[in-house]
Amino acid sequence: MNSKSPTRASELAATFALFEIGSTSLFLIGGEVRQDAWLSMLIASVAGLLLLLIHLTLHRIEPQLDLFQIIQRYSGKFIGGLISLGFIGYFTLEASRNLRDIAEVTILTLLPGTPLWSVILIIVLVVTNTVRYGPETLFLMCIVLFPVIVIGYFVILILLAATGLLQFHFMLPILEHGWKPVFKAAIPGILSFPFGQVVVFLVFYPMAATRRGMNKMILLTYCGISLFLILFNQINILVLGPVLATNSSLPLLQAVQLIQMSEVLERIDPLFTLILFLSLGVKLATFLNAAVIGISRVIGIKHKPSSALIGVSTYFLAFMSPTYTEFIKVGREIAVKYWWPIFQILLPVLLLIVMIIRKQRKKGIN
Repeated sequence: MNSKSPTRASELAATFALFEIGSTSLFLIGGEVRQDAWLSMLIASVAGLLLLLIHLTLHRIEPQLDLFQIIQRYSGKFIGGLISLGFIGYFTLEASRNLRDIAEVTILTLLPGTPLWSVILIIVLVVTNTVRYGPETLFLMCIVLFPVIVIGYFVILILLAATGLLQFHFMLPILEHGWKPVFKAAIPGILSFPFGQVVVFLVFYPMAATRRGMNKMILLTYCGISLFLILFNQINILVLGPVLATNSSLPLLQAVQLIQMSEVLERIDPLFTLILFLSLGVKLATFLNAAVIGISRVIGIKHKPSSALIGVSTYFLAFMSPTYTEFIKVGREIAVKYWWPIFQILLPVLLLIVMIIRKQRKKGIN
């Protein structure tokens, strides 16, 4: 599916930023290394930057083609079709996990006792209705939401600091158990979630109106958002301490609930819940859009019917794990370490090698 009108680089960058924020603030990333989580995230973000450069190189070689078109051009119709179906499945599964996250947080914070199936159904209907109008709608929406979410997190940071909740001694001792556990936590776990997930934007890069400006803006956005994620992930440690933060199901929400400024406001956690829902919604819509475009490319079904098909599939996939605890375990301990790196790292690297070899052969013939 081609964009109806050229997408501005700023729109793509705003979507990229909100996508990266997504569900990251929902968890403590790198909790297994406690106070050294920031080091693991820093290492993973540098590795993620190299991975992003590979993705952008793929786009630079074939700037007019999206991920599915590149795969089919360089892998052939049959093998390329199978690989493309694999990516569609990956994007759909990621969407189902974001859908389950939104539903579980909704029930936990806003609608306790509400049946899970009904909350998931409402969310998937709302988001799928947005997806059927194409990614342009998502990009425009992110331009509006970006300042709201950034200001929201900035307010939370200021209030946490102003109320004296940040305890920097919780960061000590640094590297208590050496570098090995820090690197082990970083790769492939943290690299896969959240940094490796940006592979989905290979579907959207060709929609940008300006190529060179887009690449630079995406790289700057990645660096800025990486620092943002490292900061807010470490805030969990600074407020709750490494032990409590590691054992909390929603550490940042718990940290925000400790803010007490009765003269000014009574509760700030609704603000965090709002921006969390918006970020999760953007991530869900991004994965759904990518999967829908893939279905249109590979199978030839039009965009709106594809939206309905992917929406229904995502709804049922959200129930794969009977409990949220099992859902988190499968995602954090299995998927990010063994499944997702295939699509985030292995296949893009192999694809780049094939593209370079084909280009070199073509030059040699000429």
